[in-house]
Amino acid sequence: MTQLWNFGGGIHPPENKSQSSNRPIRSAGLPARLVLPLQQHIGEPARCIVEPGQKVLKGEVIAQVGNGMGVPVHAPTSGIVQRISLEPVPHPSGMSDTCVVLIPDGEERWCELVPQPEYRKLERDKVLALIRQAGIVGLGGAGFPTNIKLRPSVDRKVDTLILNGAECEPYITADDMTMREKADQVMAGLRIMAWLLRPSRVVIGIEKNKPEAIAALRQAAEGSKTEIAVIPTIYPSGGEKQLIQILTGQEVPSGGIPADIGVICQNIGTAVAVADAILQGRPLISRVMTATGEALAEPGNFEVLIGTPASHLLTCAGVSKQHMSRLVLGGPMMGYTLQNTDTPLIKTSNCVIAASASELPAPAPEQPCIRCGLCAEACPMELLPQQLFWHAKATEFEKAEHLNLFDCIECGACSYVCPSSIPLVQYYRFAKGEIRLQRAEQQKSDRARVRFEARQQRLDREQQEKDQRRKDRALAAAKAQEQKTSDAQTTVQDGTVTNERSGKSALVEQALARKKAKAAAASAERTEFATQLSKEAAPSETFTPEHAGKIAVAETVPSVEELEQQLTQVQIKLEKMQSMLEDARSGQAPNVDKLERAVDKNIERVRRAQRAIDDA
Repeated sequence: MTQLWNFGGGIHPPENKSQSSNRPIRSAGLPARLVLPLQQHIGEPARCIVEPGQKVLKGEVIAQVGNGMGVPVHAPTSGIVQRISLEPVPHPSGMSDTCVVLIPDGEERWCELVPQPEYRKLERDKVLALIRQAGIVGLGGAGFPTNIKLRPSVDRKVDTLILNGAECEPYITADDMTMREKADQVMAGLRIMAWLLRPSRVVIGIEKNKPEAIAALRQAAEGSKTEIAVIPTIYPSGGEKQLIQILTGQEVPSGGIPADIGVICQNIGTAVAVADAILQGRPLISRVMTATGEALAEPGNFEVLIGTPASHLLTCAGVSKQHMSRLVLGGPMMGYTLQNTDTPLIKTSNCVIAASASELPAPAPEQPCIRCGLCAEACPMELLPQQLFWHAKATEFEKAEHLNLFDCIECGACSYVCPSSIPLVQYYRFAKGEIRLQRAEQQKSDRARVRFEARQQRLDREQQEKDQRRKDRALAAAKAQEQKTSDAQTTVQDGTVTNERSGKSALVEQALARKKAKAAAASAERTEFATQLSKEAAPSETFTPEHAGKIAVAETVPSVEELEQQLTQVQIKLEKMQSMLEDARSGQAPNVDKLERAVDKNIERVRRAQRAIDDA
């Protein structure tokens, strides 16, 4: 017999599970349209890869993810993509998000499936990739990608694998019926996960109020080393941290994860999804959901396609809109009220409660806290709900965080026992949201500061380079001047002139003489060449139209003075463009690239003009 431990706190709310556990699982069928949010789990939203009007097959990927944390989204049936738009999604705020709206064609045509019954012959990374590609996330409500959970880091040795079949929240019986009717699939999925993790202990935890599920799993697990642990019925024993404590006696550290103590916990529905993905090649396109409440004529559990509007499921269960007072998604403890019945049911949806006014009455008005301490006694995480409430209400988020606010699992036990009807969990959610928002703003500010510092460093580096270039030019000019002075002194020493100034003048006159001699030689050469061309292209004695095209046109050759004027003009223009470029760089103007290209062109013009003078 498995040894069990207790956790602090906990409550015993009315179970109300018999409403939906008396009928076998039924199919909810095809709705008129399916609304598939791109964000159905913790992590990055998927990226849509289909377009409106595109035909898709059942099981085909319609939204893919990158290398980050996330899983793809598949078409639950064959049909046509009607639109990609913002639609209401399951969220306490009633927010809208990007969704793919699919119109089923009723043909249910599958895409090609690739089952892997011999998965043990594959590499473990390959099997994990298949689980990821099948779009499987935790179906217990958190929605964490399963492939990541099944790949703990190398420094975390997992020795215990727990399958969570507690399902402690009132009204919900989806896992109970899954264990009753799909016990073999549950065990198949558990074997695949155990093969991936290689734990020394595998245990399934089930609350004792599910005798039929316990019997079915014991029969399916017969002959294996899997333990079937029957745990007491107390809320929230189905919480991951509480179930681990019950079955192992270990507590998950604050801010840590179960893998830190060598444990991994998966949901019953997740095990079925893993078995379908590996053994049949089927992606996660449907799940078992509970439809219950006094406003339903035929409550029960249904196999529901992902993306089915809640209104369709309620119609299948025989909803009476006259008697329905509230529509709750999830259980009465951790769920929230749906404002729109067209909201789609996604991978993490496990229950819809169509409650009458007497069944789930509107909450009583909030009264002042009387400091009774019942909330602290009920808290399964051994927190101080009263102090957390005060700090959250006073927006003293730092103090609330110091009291381990983020260890709260939002089970609602404190709100349930509060005699002042204070919605404590709502205050905690508000505080968590504000803290996350502040962290996001801080990260955004840090990134902006890093970008500013990098820009300043770049500007400083460019300024230093510019200063260095100026120094180099000044040094070169000084050396040239020094060389000229040296040459002049040499001329004086040779006795050509009597002083240094006269030496410089003599050097200039010698340079001008060399230039004129070169220009005269070039002019003579051009004259000779033009004379030869004129002889070769001389027209016939009698001009006729036939000879018109043969008459050479005299080409005008610029003089040296004209070329020097052209050189001066392009040099002036180059200096002006360089000045404009430096001003643009210092001011971070957007036309720096254009000015750089203009400077390069003018430099080339100066070179051509200089070559023309040299040739002349």
